[in-house]
Amino acid sequence: MKKTYVLDTNVIIVSPHALLSFEENEVVLSVVVLEELDFLKTERGESGVNARQAIRILEALRQKGSLQDGVMLPDGGTLRVELNCEDGDMPAGFGVEKNDNRLLRICMHIQKQGHPTILVTNDIVLRIKAQMLGIKAEGFTTDQVPQTDDQYRGRREVFVPESAIQHFFKEGIDPTVIYQDEAEGPFQDPVLNEFFLIRNDCNLKHTVLGRFNGKRIVPLETLNATPFGVQPRNVGQRFLQEALMAGVDQAPLVIVKGMAGTAKTFYALAVGLEKTMEQDGIFRRVMVVRPNTQFDDDIGFLPGSEQEKIAPLMRPIIDNLEILVDRNEHERYKDERELRGKIEELFDRGIITCEAMNFMRGRSITKTYLVIDEAQNLTPKQAKGILTRVAKGTKLILLGDPMQIDNPLLDERTNGLAYASEHMKGSPLCWQVTMNPDECERSSLAADAILRL
Repeated sequence: MKKTYVLDTNVIIVSPHALLSFEENEVVLSVVVLEELDFLKTERGESGVNARQAIRILEALRQKGSLQDGVMLPDGGTLRVELNCEDGDMPAGFGVEKNDNRLLRICMHIQKQGHPTILVTNDIVLRIKAQMLGIKAEGFTTDQVPQTDDQYRGRREVFVPESAIQHFFKEGIDPTVIYQDEAEGPFQDPVLNEFFLIRNDCNLKHTVLGRFNGKRIVPLETLNATPFGVQPRNVGQRFLQEALMAGVDQAPLVIVKGMAGTAKTFYALAVGLEKTMEQDGIFRRVMVVRPNTQFDDDIGFLPGSEQEKIAPLMRPIIDNLEILVDRNEHERYKDERELRGKIEELFDRGIITCEAMNFMRGRSITKTYLVIDEAQNLTPKQAKGILTRVAKGTKLILLGDPMQIDNPLLDERTNGLAYASEHMKGSPLCWQVTMNPDECERSSLAADAILRL
């Protein structure tokens, strides 16, 4: 049976292609949605771009027929624009002056005509209100990835017979002999470039670390490395170091997920500085980009240069650099001017640059160690866009915590970091690792808080 999907504006400004994603079913837009798209089309940033794209899609459909009567879509469905149903009754407390309630009134109107109706919105409160009125509501699921617990982690803990582990450093381990705890379910085949903590099943304290190269699980190559003087302190950081230090031809994309305090940004910067300053200039520079957590609040109106405008967003990067440029914890902050001078020198020499996500469109970034920090605030479209900016000799690192999202239009299943992680899983060019909560190294208090709160 065909269904009728009523789309909210917030779905379209994140995924304009949602207009064409409901197969043979009917898609309904309210005049309210058209008005909001018209308002957003002049906005700068991602919502303005997507609003204009959606309008162009609607214009192409309009040329095929009447949008009010309904126009055929490529997959066999139809799209039409519904008027505001002024004659529809709404329960007390649902004032029709609110756009959300006008959408609900259209849903009620269509539902009363006997058509199975579903409101598609990323607004959780609107979904709650729809349920109160007996209207089925759901989020836009085409770009959704699995729940957090089911997302790809890039690492596993497994067991092998003692005979297999004895020859690990010479021959690697055949993945057919490994197994995992029964509580974690049946063992799934290794994913290319997946990391493994391997335990000797006769002596659980005897462990080795490896990576699946497509044929065998092989030893890590950077266990003794100390990029920019930094030493890994736990298993997760050893996996992280291996991925970050792998050559750009071998691992041009690294995706790191994890909670605050697990040294994602710190380690990424350390390796970037090592490869830019110490290893014969493998990269021209370290470029750090952070999405504007206000999503579409344009920084263009702010006074000053681009660097001055984005300085508040980059303060966490400066905090990490303060530790990296002066490893002496007891002397580091005795001369704040000297410390600040060391960091300013990195920027003045162009070793490190900071850029706003707003200005990344159209770029072609070559021979650069490119760090996208707080990547969970990217939309899937932005994540795809940044991946397509990477040119020859550039290594891209996506860092973030899918559980700490500031973008009001995203969640742990629709953000660009998780989207990229799931879609790049198994790529020979992508290495991934998820840091565990107990691998927090920020401070004893931070580690304890992560586990307790």
